[in-house]
Amino acid sequence: MKKGRVDHVTSIPGENWKGSLTTIKHSGQCPSCNQSLESINLSPEEYSTLKERIIKDVIQGTDTFRKTTPQELEEFQTFVNQCPPFDIVIDGLNVSRVYNKAIPSQTLLNVVSYLAQQNPRMLILGRKHMLKKTSQWHRNDMAALQKKAHFFFTENLSEDDPFLLYATLHSGSHCRFVTRDLLRDHKACLSDSLTRRLFFKWQRGHQMVLSDYIPGKRIKFESVLNFDTIVQTTGNTWHIPYDDNVLKRSSYEVPTKWLCLQQK
Repeated sequence: MKKGRVDHVTSIPGENWKGSLTTIKHSGQCPSCNQSLESINLSPEEYSTLKERIIKDVIQGTDTFRKTTPQELEEFQTFVNQCPPFDIVIDGLNVSRVYNKAIPSQTLLNVVSYLAQQNPRMLILGRKHMLKKTSQWHRNDMAALQKKAHFFFTENLSEDDPFLLYATLHSGSHCRFVTRDLLRDHKACLSDSLTRRLFFKWQRGHQMVLSDYIPGKRIKFESVLNFDTIVQTTGNTWHIPYDDNVLKRSSYEVPTKWLCLQQK
């Protein structure tokens, strides 16, 4: 919403609304009206529904075996089922390529070392070519990584995302995943609008995006908020994400400002 529309909204004939721009607290409370925004977390029932549909429509969907094989998928499911739940699942190739002037194995090691400070149980998804000694993949980096996290290496032509989704959802609602991929194709595979809405909400609450990386200087992840970042209403109030420019935010980007409308 643009700035020029605030007065228009607050002067609807026959209705009296007060509008103000605000910044929602990390707790999800609006300082203008003291209302709390809807939680980003799914209910246990919603989570169970989403997990079931993701496994059926995306992981076991008709196009999955173009990206992997039944044998590889079964091997991965057995591997995950035998491991304790993970706290973070990482798309290794995606993270390693965040800075194209650096050595991929070193980038991945730096990011994983940063995440390891909180001692989470991590799974890194990679491909088998990462195990070969090359100028891109240094053996000492890979050895150091395997001391900090579990690894699963798929075939070189397999797609990572179905494995990423399965491991994250299987580990439970606390588990987050790291990738810059927007996962649009997988959302499109879901068979109904309700499940697509749940997937988008789950994604916003669980995706960790590396938004700024300078080797040896800075590692920054986008904030993962406790509240949902869609238009919300209680009847007497409206909370609308507000952008100063017309550029569309990505699914993992959160609004820094909100328009709070209160009916007098």
